[in-house]
Amino acid sequence: MAKKAKKKEGEVSKDRKENKVKKVEVKESNSVLNLASFVSLVAFAVLCAIAYNIYADVVYVPEMPTFDLNKSWGPNTTEPEDTSIRPYRIVFSDSMNLEIRWLFEMYRRREMQESFNDTAWTYGVHSDAFDKIFDYWIFRYDFAKRERFLNQFEQYRTKIQGLDIHYIHVKPKVEVNVKVLPLLLLHGWPGSIREFYEAIPLLTTERPGYNFVFEVIVPSLPGFGFSQAPVRPGLSPHQIAIIMRNLMQRLGHKQYYVQGGNIGHLIGSHMATIFPKEVVGFHTNFPVNFSKYAQWVWVLGSIWPTLVANEYVDRMYPLDKKVNFYLEEIGFLHLQGTKPDTIGIALQDSPAGLASYILDRMMIFTNPANKLDPDGGMKKYYTYDQLLDNIMLYWVSGSITTSMRIYKEIFEDSDVEKMIELIPTTVPTWGARFKNDLAYTPDFLLKWKYPNLLGTSNYNVGGHLAAFERPKEFSESVFQAAKEFLAFSK
Repeated sequence: MAKKAKKKEGEVSKDRKENKVKKVEVKESNSVLNLASFVSLVAFAVLCAIAYNIYADVVYVPEMPTFDLNKSWGPNTTEPEDTSIRPYRIVFSDSMNLEIRWLFEMYRRREMQESFNDTAWTYGVHSDAFDKIFDYWIFRYDFAKRERFLNQFEQYRTKIQGLDIHYIHVKPKVEVNVKVLPLLLLHGWPGSIREFYEAIPLLTTERPGYNFVFEVIVPSLPGFGFSQAPVRPGLSPHQIAIIMRNLMQRLGHKQYYVQGGNIGHLIGSHMATIFPKEVVGFHTNFPVNFSKYAQWVWVLGSIWPTLVANEYVDRMYPLDKKVNFYLEEIGFLHLQGTKPDTIGIALQDSPAGLASYILDRMMIFTNPANKLDPDGGMKKYYTYDQLLDNIMLYWVSGSITTSMRIYKEIFEDSDVEKMIELIPTTVPTWGARFKNDLAYTPDFLLKWKYPNLLGTSNYNVGGHLAAFERPKEFSESVFQAAKEFLAFSK
């Protein structure tokens, strides 16, 4: 009996242990299930967040903000704004000539650090290449001749929203049966009105196959060149767009065409979005869409690049190469977007420093491969006179600091800037793509922003500064675009 009782007790104990193990297993199983549920919930939340972001970019269209179209950016005054239009002339004064030559001499007397051998422009502007253009600036750049060149087109200043805005205005001489289309040309940074000097005669001259030419208005953006800079913060691209619209109104143009590249693209795009009844056609030589949706497509498209970019796949991929390029070349963007006045003090003090900073950006913008060229590609794409003309406009006007502030304003006002970018514009649009530009967006992505994208011109030459580097192709694309705009509006 005792043995049986002991055996039974052992069986009970065993059952208890087994039950205990089962309970532990069930508990562990429940813990695993709970963890899996939590992970699934987190994954679902992340997917919902991603889906919402895509929705916000693709489906959701914000309301157009309300803008003060007459906000003053100049000194406070109680006097009514002077609406007169005054002739203007660029002057290389004797005092400026004496000062800059004295600064040249100071630079030449200093012992400068030479660049490494065989590094081309991978460390920045190479000293050997810079010495060549600097010597040209000192001994061969004809200040009087270049002053006459820069004044070959009629120029004016007029006060818009408290700021004196400088602009070139060229009206073509045409037969009675030829249409004249008003065209606003918008430059960017580190460019200037000088970008368009070679293109202006092409745009204002009749050409076979077209029954129109352009009346061109080429303003210096506020804070650039001889346009007055704002006296208070906040003049971001959409605010400049309003100033440019008011300039065209001042000149009597209720409807007009807009062309822009670089920052000029952003301003022109904003004009087309905010004033769709006034802008009757928008041409851009930087046709891009930087929305989150477009970025997702770019990243995911690296799995199957030809599905996204087709025959222009090399302009978007390989992804790692493009990302590395942007990381290497956007240092100026961070600096100017955060501390423009800091670098501005250094550049205002030295013509050599100003030249090296601008040349570095211009040559990379023209073709990123220029950093592997010992000469930086300067003589390949431009003449020294062209490059120095642009630099002189910054030096003579003392505008380098105020021009760089536009990047700070973009960052500071990014919420409104992004909001406007999400609003599609019905204005007919045309894009000109140049092979070596900084970014590429396929047509199907451009149409999220520009549903009336009528077409694009694609060139196997040229870079970010198309009008400056390739005026012939640039002008050809503008004419082609305007022809399509006119047909669209019938």
